[in-house]
Formats: sequence, structure tokens, C-alpha cells
Amino acid sequence: MGTAGTSTGKVAGERRQLLNIAYRLLGSLDEAEDAVQEAYTRWYALPRARRDEIASPGAWLTTVTGRICLDVLGSARARRERYVGSWLPDPLPDRTGHGREGDGDPADLMVLDESVAMAFLVVLESMTPAERVAFVLHDVFRYPFAEIADVLGRTPAACKQLAASGRRRLRTERPPVTVAGRDDVVRQVKQAWEARNIAALVDLLDPAAVLTADGGGLVSAVLRPVEGGARIAAYMAAVADRAPGLELLERSVNGTPGLVARSGGTVLTVASFEIADGRITRMWVVRNPEKLRPWLDDV
Repeated sequence: MGTAGTSTGKVAGERRQLLNIAYRLLGSLDEAEDAVQEAYTRWYALPRARRDEIASPGAWLTTVTGRICLDVLGSARARRERYVGSWLPDPLPDRTGHGREGDGDPADLMVLDESVAMAFLVVLESMTPAERVAFVLHDVFRYPFAEIADVLGRTPAACKQLAASGRRRLRTERPPVTVAGRDDVVRQVKQAWEARNIAALVDLLDPAAVLTADGGGLVSAVLRPVEGGARIAAYMAAVADRAPGLELLERSVNGTPGLVARSGGTVLTVASFEIADGRITRMWVVRNPEKLRPWLDDV
């Protein structure tokens, strides 16, 4: 009885790791939670004798979660082609030190590091499903290729090639970013945005900057990326003009400095940035209310 209880506790204790893997693979908290729940459902559906034979329940759950995510990624491309406007990964609040991990909210269990930065996740979206699984499991979570082979149904050598391909894609599509001074740049963007100071915004934006917005067809948002610092600055000023009383707050978004816009206590927008040489090069604006649920009581 005691052994069974200990085993059950260990299996339940894998949830945090599995959710972190699934979110990085899928970019969606809801889909990640569904994938992990399905993996646990399959575990508990096994005959007791079969479960007792499995030396590492954590490895088994990781393999099954990876396979489920692979299937989801395969169908996600078709679903996102039907998505209204641009699709962006779910933005994550920073709940470090909130003491809320016991309430079961997947957002509370996320480890915020470079592998959940919006810029990183957007590049992961450009990978094939197999590349993404191999790259994330190996380069982010350090799983050996022999175990990844069980997830993908390929040889370890093939998985190694897939991870290398993902790594090349990351180097090509994500230029070096500036870490130092990001808070200052975001603070200046906030001040210029609040003041509708287009000239100041233009100075803070790279001339080739790109803004991508995700409204999901549920709220107003530009359907195509806005390109060019001057056009983005004008767009930001127009947004502020249309939303009197809009309040901007500096918050960590996916572990990096970002901005949250709210009105009347309701979060309307979460913005994250890529910064190089003291200027914004990419701006991701999530307005889809279904993706903002984790932010409801975080600001």
C-alpha cells in the first residue's frame, strides 16, 4: 500500500515537467493541459500489472505526452490556416513567488526561461512538428536521442538530424538580441505610447521593425503584420487615441520585459518585444481574450 502511494505521488509529481514540455511544443496552455491530461488518462487506463512493470513512469509519461503533442502539431497547421488573423503563442505572466502552485493552474507551473520567450516560441512555430519535438526535447530538456526516437518513431540518428535542422532554423530566423537594457527600452516605449509621442516611438523602433497582433477574430486587431517603425508608431498612437483611459503596466511577459494594457481593470492587451541594439525589432500583441485568461488577476 505504501509503495503504491509513493508511486502515485511520483507520477502526479511529473505534471509540472510535462506541462512545461507540452507548452513549449504547442505554444498553448489549454492544449498543453489537454495533452498532459490525456497522457495521465492513458497511464491510469493501463492494467495495474503493466504499470508496475514500467521502470520509469516519468519517462513513459514524457514519451506519451510527446506523441500526443506531435499529433496536435500535425493538425494545428490546418486549424491555424483557418484562424482569423495571425496566431501567436499564449503569453505567460510571471507568478514567481505568488505561492499559488497548488491551485492547479498550468500558468503557475511554468518555468520562465529563454525557451518560453515569445521570440523563441515564434521560431519554433516555423519548424516542422518532428523538428520541434526533437529540438525541444533535446536542446531544451536534454533528453537523449534514444528516448526521443521512441516519441517520433524514428532512429536516434534521424532525431539528431531533426534537432540540428531546428537549431539551424533558430540561428537563421532569430538574430542576436540585446539582453542588457531591455527594461529601459520597454519603459521608454510605455512613456512614449502613453504620451502619443510618435517621434519618440519612431526613435525606439527599428526602421524594419514588425508588429504582429493576435485578436483571434474575437476582438479588433490588425489581420496582417504592420511593417516599418514609422507605421508601427502611427498604429500605436491611433490605438491609444481610440481607447481613452487605457492604462499601461510594465510586466514580465514570457520571462522578458513587456507591457500589459488594461481599461477599467480588464486586461485588453499583452505586448512582448524583441530588442536589438537598444531598439524594438519585433513586437507581438496578443488581444485574443481566450489567451488572456491567465492575466485576469495578475495586474
